[in-house]
Amino acid sequence: MSAGVGTLWLVATPIGNLGDLPPRAVEVLAGAALVCCEDTRRTGRLLQHAGIRAERLAVANDHTESQRIAEVLDLLAGGRDVAVVTDAGTPGISDPGERLVRAALDAGHPVSAVPGPAAAVMALVVSGLPTARFVFEGFLPRSGRDRSERLAEIAAERRTIVLYEAPHRIERTMADLRAACGDDRRVAVARELTKLYEDVTRGTLGDIEIASPRGEYVVVVEGARAEPVIADDDAIRAALRSELAAGATKKDAVAAVSSRLGAPRRTVYALAVTVSADPDD
Repeated sequence: MSAGVGTLWLVATPIGNLGDLPPRAVEVLAGAALVCCEDTRRTGRLLQHAGIRAERLAVANDHTESQRIAEVLDLLAGGRDVAVVTDAGTPGISDPGERLVRAALDAGHPVSAVPGPAAAVMALVVSGLPTARFVFEGFLPRSGRDRSERLAEIAAERRTIVLYEAPHRIERTMADLRAACGDDRRVAVARELTKLYEDVTRGTLGDIEIASPRGEYVVVVEGARAEPVIADDDAIRAALRSELAAGATKKDAVAAVSSRLGAPRRTVYALAVTVSADPDD
């Protein structure tokens, strides 16, 4: 927080356990001229817990975020810091914050963040599903063609999928995912993360059961499995010629082609006997 330079801070707040508020978040929130939040009462309780006396709170939710832009830009231009928080988690991730960030950047003001809790990341890492590559879908469209198209995309997605859902729609969404992805697709459904009654249910879309719905859910769905591609004899011969032309021995060419095309080594070897590096042979 440099003197004379106003920064827009995105401050992650606990998704349940108030002990997850990091020390640097306390420092930034205490020094901000304005804290934009979804609910002043909820954020007020968090600030009180952290011993912070905020200079001012203002609502910036889905309906009012755009209306806050002019005020936020004035404060930043005057060298004052502005903090953005949501009810839980990281601002801008399926929550308000994105429009304020864009406006601040367009006006030439610095934007930074205090990283911290994110329900999507926590649910992913405890799901037991692959984490090396994943895609975040947020909330699905509620109905119509948009929902159908998104479900079809999820069914074909090879990466692990993370999405959010409200308690009154979770059962319908699980049924729709099952219809789109099939019974055997693995899934983890998390709720009340970091809270006393934290619960993560793991299974397949065909057998998982959702208890009495309450609290927001994070659903982690296994990516689609790759369909095996069977290489025909011509493709194997072409691959062998390419390896041999590059200087590989016949033994090494067989090993490389078998691995790359997923073809049985015995089949590749039988074809290699009749193949040379010269494509005209």
